[in-house]
Amino acid sequence: MGMTDRNQPKRADSSDSQYSIMEFMREFPDDAACLEWLWRNRYSADGVHANCPHCDRQRVFRKYETKQQRQSWTCTGCGLHIHPTAGTIFHKSSTSLQLWFYAMYLMTSTRCGISAKQIERELGVTYKTAWRMCKLIRHELMEQDTTRLDGQVEADETLIGGKPRVGKPMSRAAHLDRHAKVAGVVERGGRVIASVTKFRPDARQHVVEHVLPSAVLFTDEYGPYQSVGGRFQRHHRINHSEKVYVSGDVHTQTIEGFWSLVKNGIRGVYHSVSHKHLQDYLNEYAWRYNHRFDTVPMFKTIIGNSTRELRSGPTGPVPARPRGLSYRPL
Repeated sequence: MGMTDRNQPKRADSSDSQYSIMEFMREFPDDAACLEWLWRNRYSADGVHANCPHCDRQRVFRKYETKQQRQSWTCTGCGLHIHPTAGTIFHKSSTSLQLWFYAMYLMTSTRCGISAKQIERELGVTYKTAWRMCKLIRHELMEQDTTRLDGQVEADETLIGGKPRVGKPMSRAAHLDRHAKVAGVVERGGRVIASVTKFRPDARQHVVEHVLPSAVLFTDEYGPYQSVGGRFQRHHRINHSEKVYVSGDVHTQTIEGFWSLVKNGIRGVYHSVSHKHLQDYLNEYAWRYNHRFDTVPMFKTIIGNSTRELRSGPTGPVPARPRGLSYRPL
């Protein structure tokens, strides 16, 4: 075994990691490096020239030190300020950008997720701050790709919720009503699409919306799937009620494996998830699942998503006017 440089550790070739903590710390050592990355990826590829909306042409921009510690670059022609964080999940956040980036690194480097309580411990922020960061990352950056699936597609539905409380008898109907109904479709070797539904029969509509007619559909014996099977090239069913789970290539093991990942993650990491926020958690698990074979590290993909403007603001839709611009004469 050759000598290694302890001051410049490298990721082992045998490691499953695509992007290690050592690489993260070298690329984003402080808040200034994160802000510079955001500026270059949103406005200025070379870090100096950017399009000035006020001058309506390419101008040289400089970053000046201010008493307010303003995170902005200033046009040397007209004095327009451009704020790289405006309109993004970092907008008006007093939390360091490096901590935001590290939270995204943690959420993309785990298989079963990481709780806001653990983010609080890792970052040294309050629980309220950690929860808000996780919520924005899930809701804004981990949006599912809803492009319709093709090829061999498995469909299934499941219930997510706890067991009946000890000592409190409950009817089966009441017990099922306490659970969240979730429908999912997955392309074998490809993407998954999972959504919270109001009623279990809504799984039928979920299949029609997200699977192309040219696909070969695989389901269990659940009744509503029978009525939509004729819309696809072929429809195969596996009879779970008779303890048959695989018959040749007819099975639903792929989507069952995804449900297992979601349920074990919720039970082991989050312990409990409310119906109100369940869709965001499904988005998180589906996003990681859909990027599992990417050659680009998930962290690189998600920080690329962070350069987009928010789909909705704290009080409603983001206004159409340009964000991140202010004017001060030089």
